[in-house]
Amino acid sequence: MSKEQVYKNFIGGEWVESRTGRTFENRNPANTEELIGVFQKSDRRDVEKAVATAKKAYETWRLIPAPKRAEIIFRAAHRLVEQKEQFAREMTCEMGKVLAETRGDVQEAIDMSFYMAGEGRRMYGQTTPSELPSKFQMSMRMPLGVCAMITPWNFPMAIPSWKIMPALVCGNTVVIKPATDTPLSAINLVKTLDECGLPRGVLNLVTGSGSEVGDPLMTHPDVKVVSFTGSTDVGRAVSEACAPQFKHCHLEMGGKNVIIVMDDAKLDLAVDGAIWGGFGTTGQRCTASSRIVVHKRAYKEFIKMFVERAKKLRVGNGLNPEVEMGPSINESQLNTVQNYVKIGRKEGADLLCGGNRLTKGVYSKGWFHEPTVFGDVNRKMRIAREEIFGPVVSVIPCNSFDEAIEIGNSVDYGLSSAIYTQDVNRAFNAMRDMYTGIFYVNASTIGAEVHLPFGGTKNTGNGHREAGTAALDVFSEWKSVYIDYSGKLQRAQIDNN
Repeated sequence: MSKEQVYKNFIGGEWVESRTGRTFENRNPANTEELIGVFQKSDRRDVEKAVATAKKAYETWRLIPAPKRAEIIFRAAHRLVEQKEQFAREMTCEMGKVLAETRGDVQEAIDMSFYMAGEGRRMYGQTTPSELPSKFQMSMRMPLGVCAMITPWNFPMAIPSWKIMPALVCGNTVVIKPATDTPLSAINLVKTLDECGLPRGVLNLVTGSGSEVGDPLMTHPDVKVVSFTGSTDVGRAVSEACAPQFKHCHLEMGGKNVIIVMDDAKLDLAVDGAIWGGFGTTGQRCTASSRIVVHKRAYKEFIKMFVERAKKLRVGNGLNPEVEMGPSINESQLNTVQNYVKIGRKEGADLLCGGNRLTKGVYSKGWFHEPTVFGDVNRKMRIAREEIFGPVVSVIPCNSFDEAIEIGNSVDYGLSSAIYTQDVNRAFNAMRDMYTGIFYVNASTIGAEVHLPFGGTKNTGNGHREAGTAALDVFSEWKSVYIDYSGKLQRAQIDNN
C-alpha cells in the first residue's frame, strides 16, 4: 500500500479519474500522519457516466443464466480467501478496528459471496395447482435494472458484499458509492470481482461525498433501486428522494440495542457478551450493545465485573495484536462521543469508568477514546435512547423481567436484542416479546450470520432485509406466469363457480 497511491473510479471496466479533476485524502484514524491513499472527489457527471454504463450493461447481463453469473461470484469468493490477510490489514489501516475484526469483515464478504453463488442455482419461485383444468402456473424472479448502493464505513467490505452479491446474482447491474472514510476496502472488493471475469459495466464504483455523488445517484431516473446503510436521518432523506419516482428503496439504519441480564444469568458469560457487544469495533456497530438492562438482584455484581473488564481493555492501533479496541473513525465521531459523555454526566448518570479522550503518547495522532460505562442510568436519559456509535455503554437497573422487556422496547430503534438467562420460559417469552429484527439468547447483540435475514424494525429499517434469501427480494421483482394449454378460453373465477 503506497503512501502516494492514487485510486480511481471504476466505470465500464476501466479505472478512470473523476471528471472534476479533484481528489481527497484518506488517512489512518489511529495515526493521521499515515496516508492510506488519494481518491477521486467525483460529482454528478461521474454518476451519470456510471449509471449510463450500468444501464447499457444490463441489456446483456440480465440474459446470462443465473448459474453462470454465480460462477463469477464463486470465483471471487475464492479470490477473497487468498487475499484475506492483505485486505484485512488494509482495512484496519483505513478504519481502525482491530485486525481480528477486519479479518472477520473480509470473511463475511467471503461467506456472502459463497452463499449468493449458491443462489444462482436455486433462486426458487413457486408452482401451485391451478383451479382450472389444463393450466399451469408458477412464479419467478425478475431483475430490476441499475441498482444504486450507498454503504457505510464501519463494515467497508462486508456491507458492500451484502448488497452487491445478491444484486448481481439476480441479474442487475450496480453503481456503488462507498463511504469517504473507507473507500479502499470497497475498491478491493470491486477489483476482485473484475479480476474474476465480471463483464464490463456490470459493476461500477464512484467515490466522493454524499451531496455530490450520493444525491445524484439516488435521484437518477435510470436507477431502479437504492440500497442504503447509514444513519436514520440520512435514511429518511433517501426515502424521500426515492418517493417521487416510486423507486424501490432499501434502508438499513441505526440501532440502540439492549442486552437483558436476568438474576439467574451466568454473569461471567453475560459480562463477556456485554464487553464484546459494547466495545467491539469501538462501539461503532449498528448492532452494538449500548444498553445493558440488569435485574436489581444481579446489578451490583454485574457492574463490578463489567467495569473491571472495561478498564482493562487495551486501546490502540488495531494492527497491534495486543490491542482490543481501536480508534473512532474520525474527529467528528470522536466529538460526538465526547458530547454524549457530557450529556450523560449532566443527566445525572453515574460515570463508572472512562469518559475521556486519550491523547498522550501513542494516542496523540489518532482519534482514541476510553471505554466508558455509565451506571444507574434512567431509561429516559438521552444516553439510554439515542445512538452514540462509540464506546459508551449505559447500564440500567430493573426490578423484573416484564420491566426489562418494557425498557428494551422503549426506544425508537429495533435492530438487535439479547437476553442472558437459564430459564427457558423467560428466553422464549423474550424471544416473542422483543420487537427487534434480530434476537439472541445467552449471546451478545453481535453475531449475525449471512444465511439468515439481517435488519430491524421501527427507525432501524423500512421492512426489507439483507442477507439470506430475503436479500433477493430487495433486488428482484416477482412475476406470476400462467400457461393455459386447454385450447379454449378459461376465465378463472368466472368459470370456476
